[in-house]
Amino acid sequence: MRTSLATLTLCFVVLMATGFPFEKKGASPSAGAAKEKRVQYAAWDDVNVIAHGLLQLGQGLKEHVDKTKVQMRDIFSKLKVLNHTVTELGRESQRLRVDGEALKARAQGLEDREGHLLNVTAELREKAEEMQQEKRTMSERMIRLEEKVDSMLQGNTALPDMNPGAKNNSDASNIQLMLEAQSRRIDDLMERIRLQQEKLDKQNVRIRTLQSQIQHSRQMSTPQSSSTQGPVQRGVTEQRDSPVEMAADCHELFLRGETTSGVYNIQPVNSEPFNVFCEMTADGGWTVIQRRQDGTVDFDQLWEAYEKGFGNLNGEFWLGLENIHTIAKEGDYILNIKLSDWGDDSASVRFVFQLGGKDTKYSLFIQESGTFGTLESSLGTDAIPGLPFSTLDQDNDRKVDTNCARHLSGGWWFSNCGRSNLNGRYYQSPPPKQRHQRKQGIFWKTWRGRYYPLKSSMMMIAPAAISQS
Repeated sequence: MRTSLATLTLCFVVLMATGFPFEKKGASPSAGAAKEKRVQYAAWDDVNVIAHGLLQLGQGLKEHVDKTKVQMRDIFSKLKVLNHTVTELGRESQRLRVDGEALKARAQGLEDREGHLLNVTAELREKAEEMQQEKRTMSERMIRLEEKVDSMLQGNTALPDMNPGAKNNSDASNIQLMLEAQSRRIDDLMERIRLQQEKLDKQNVRIRTLQSQIQHSRQMSTPQSSSTQGPVQRGVTEQRDSPVEMAADCHELFLRGETTSGVYNIQPVNSEPFNVFCEMTADGGWTVIQRRQDGTVDFDQLWEAYEKGFGNLNGEFWLGLENIHTIAKEGDYILNIKLSDWGDDSASVRFVFQLGGKDTKYSLFIQESGTFGTLESSLGTDAIPGLPFSTLDQDNDRKVDTNCARHLSGGWWFSNCGRSNLNGRYYQSPPPKQRHQRKQGIFWKTWRGRYYPLKSSMMMIAPAAISQS
């Protein structure tokens, strides 16, 4: 721009020079007169117009230069900000890469620890099986010894050349000593089995904790699908479209005209929608909160699983303590329990109940019992003042020196470990012979006894008004 201004100034000087010529010193007058005839002078007005135009052009060029400088300063400022942003993004990308590698390393470490624990658990199980085999061998030897004692008491082993009474007394004394030794060995073996079982229980708790940590780490490193609705929703397909305004429970769906049992989507008050299985009957719609029927789902779960729910709504499942509380918190509800044994006999009982929230450990409060008094005493009497829920990792039962969930199995509203447990282990018929195994099954003591594993159970809830409809 400066070069252009200099060029314009030079042109202006040339024009001025041509407009006002001058004579050289020492020239003759006649020569000057002749030259004056050849030179033509520019008009003063033309010179002023040209000068004025050049001044305006210079002023315009100056303004354009100033504006260009301002724009270039803005561009440089924006480039500086952009460079700073790119640098920050590079640092953030590096930090995220480091965090991702750390998460992967942590997950790998947890998987290694899980594998080690699984190996240790397998070894402990093998030892426990060896002890069980040794115990069976001891039991067989005891049976043989008892048979021998019986035969000797009957005089079958007395020899003719000895006094029968002395012979029997000597053999009886020896057998008594052998029995005492065997009894001590059996007691020692049972103690070893008990210690091994405690170790197995501890290993199982550690394995479940590690599995939960691994799953949490994978969830942190893997984007979650927006369509996932919870643990109990996997493998579930709705049979009908939900109404435009979602119902609060299955009985409300029944009142709207739904009569087919199946999976529906509900939305209790002040809650997110979730799927449930509705059992539609002649008197109303029941929301199923638990079903046991074939043992396909492991109910020996920790507190978090029982709180959120697990299983398949079309098969075996537990709806989740939080979901149950969300449905039943608005008023009195009826808890309907249906049981069946391996002889295809069935029984049921109904309670008016309330379920507390997380702050009460989801305590179950029974207000009044149903019509089946023989079933009622296995849960209703103990739950009238309120029974908190207990699991393997949260001992909330009333038995001071025992964790009922660990002593039995699964999570339940335990009182003193022996009245009822519909979330225990599922045993096919015939049940196991060992008593300590049978009492870990699904049982309702006042119907078939504590040591009878039931074939199926189903727990359903509905508003108390269903009994009046």
